[in-house]
Amino acid sequence: MIRRGTIAAGLLAICTTAQARVTLPMLDAGQINASCEQALTLGKARAAGLAMSADTERNVLLDWDRMMAAVENAVGPIYILAYVHPDKAVRDAGEACIVAYTQFETGLYQDEALYRRIRAVEPADAIDAKLKQDLLNAFADAGVSLPPAQRQRAAEILTEVQSLSQQFARNIRENDETLSFSGDELADLPASYLEQRGVEPGGTLTVGFDSPDYAPFMRSASDEAARRRYYTAFNRRGGDANLEILDRIVALRHEYAALHGLDSYSDFVLQRRMVDSVDKLDAFLTEVGAVTRDAEAADVERLRAMKVADLGQPQESVTLQQWDRSYYIEQYRQQTAQIDQEALRAYFPSLAVRDWILGVTETQYGLRFVPVDVPVWHEDVVYYDVVDARSGELLSGIYLDLFPRPGKYKHAAAFPVRGASRAQGRTPISVLVTNFDRNGLTQAEVETFFHEFGHGVHGVLSRSRYVSQAGTSVERDFVEAPSQMFEEWARRPESLALLQQYCDGCPRLDADQIERLDVARRLASGMRYARQHLYAGFDFALYRGEPQPAMTLWKRMTAETPYGYAPETQFPGAFSHIAGSYASGYYGYMWSEAIALDMLSAFGASVINPQVGHRFRTLVLSRGSERPAEAMVEAFLGRKPSNAAFFEEVRGQRSSVTR
Repeated sequence: MIRRGTIAAGLLAICTTAQARVTLPMLDAGQINASCEQALTLGKARAAGLAMSADTERNVLLDWDRMMAAVENAVGPIYILAYVHPDKAVRDAGEACIVAYTQFETGLYQDEALYRRIRAVEPADAIDAKLKQDLLNAFADAGVSLPPAQRQRAAEILTEVQSLSQQFARNIRENDETLSFSGDELADLPASYLEQRGVEPGGTLTVGFDSPDYAPFMRSASDEAARRRYYTAFNRRGGDANLEILDRIVALRHEYAALHGLDSYSDFVLQRRMVDSVDKLDAFLTEVGAVTRDAEAADVERLRAMKVADLGQPQESVTLQQWDRSYYIEQYRQQTAQIDQEALRAYFPSLAVRDWILGVTETQYGLRFVPVDVPVWHEDVVYYDVVDARSGELLSGIYLDLFPRPGKYKHAAAFPVRGASRAQGRTPISVLVTNFDRNGLTQAEVETFFHEFGHGVHGVLSRSRYVSQAGTSVERDFVEAPSQMFEEWARRPESLALLQQYCDGCPRLDADQIERLDVARRLASGMRYARQHLYAGFDFALYRGEPQPAMTLWKRMTAETPYGYAPETQFPGAFSHIAGSYASGYYGYMWSEAIALDMLSAFGASVINPQVGHRFRTLVLSRGSERPAEAMVEAFLGRKPSNAAFFEEVRGQRSSVTR
């Protein structure tokens, strides 16, 4: 993701109407190359002018803001096209631009003259002081104070890591492998699932690795051999190449930390996070592990008993395998809560859910989302102006790209392609990217939609003074909290009741069903959080010490779980987070969830609470990183945060319905 104002102003890349609407340009590969080169040349020229200026009256922070916005205007649109454009030539050109931008950014933060200019700034207020400190940290992290040879090596490492991270993601995104299943392998798969894929009775199902193919299969296929085959292929989709890439990235990051005199890459990363140290993160993961261990063990025994009953074999001879998890969790939910996730798609049609989320957000934060016909990179993409409901002011814009297609980014994410800057009267733009089933969503997918839309809202409601502080530029272990909090709107009766306003003819969830949905969500929560704890622990172990082969570490850690290592799988080669920007930061999902669940307490009995929503918009969403995350959370809560609600959630004891 793009943080810290990575992209640019005043180039061919931005289109503006008379109403001050700003939209993204649709560029071909040649235009991307030209725009990128022009933007970075301009950025270098402005940086040189700022560094060499002797004007002591000059507003250095404002000049910095203009420079970063000028680059972002070009590179921001290119960044998103590199991940979602249907044309591979466009994606490749975009990736090359991102590497070039990494080199530009590194050079910027290694410039000693610029560093001296920033260091000499006399902040006008607390916002200026925060930006100054953030910039000084960025200079330090880039190695501005290192000896010349080490500084050059730092620049080389950053460029190589960026290139390798892109290659890692590309190997997953462009994997076009398919698998075919037939006969008994199709047993108990929903008829709607097979019909949508054109499978006739007795026919053959061919699937790839997009979520609408994979997730329903793993939940519903009763043939264990079929589940195992699909699970194994899915967890090898990065291939041997990605394992080699990840090991190289880990080694490079360790070397980078050593250049800064630190013991590990974790030490380097965590010094800028809320958690602030390796020891504090170790203590947090130990505490979470103690809670999840017992909860997971109880869940595993419940599901293993179900498998024993299915197989009719002695209990001591049956093991719950990795490829069994989704299937038996679904069976458990159906038996205990009478909830069938595939049947829920009728209750949550995809476009109705989209409109519902827009409506809930409008009510919660005093907004209007106005659809506008603008140029887009694919016919599925839609754009909305984001307008303040009270004043009628155009605040920003947001694009939604919801459905899978070949070559598109495979996960769900919000891309902050244009940051806000009140100093320049600059409006933000976010792009929401998901891979949902076109026909309807499951319970988890509805929550994912709310989560990612929460990231988008964090971007488009930003009113930060400077682009470098815009939107989701907050600490990485806080950035998920506003979105995780917004997931609650997918669960509460008062929010779900509004869905009917956007859904003609779809069945209505009654109070009993909503209660059972909440029960279903909480079932096997110990297994879910134990998995998150494993991912966070693996990420931490990979980066906190001397480099070691990722697969060797993964096999050792998974061997200690109730399931053991799944033979032939290569999960680390498909774990994009730790090859990218979440390196030594995956713990942040749990750290920020603890904050998110605590922040919910401010809404009281109903999450449909525009008064509290306005406070949250004003104190948190609009501020970006103008204040430290901890200060914003305490201002919103009126107290220090607590982990109590999070541990209730981990144990499956926190209800979204009954208070």
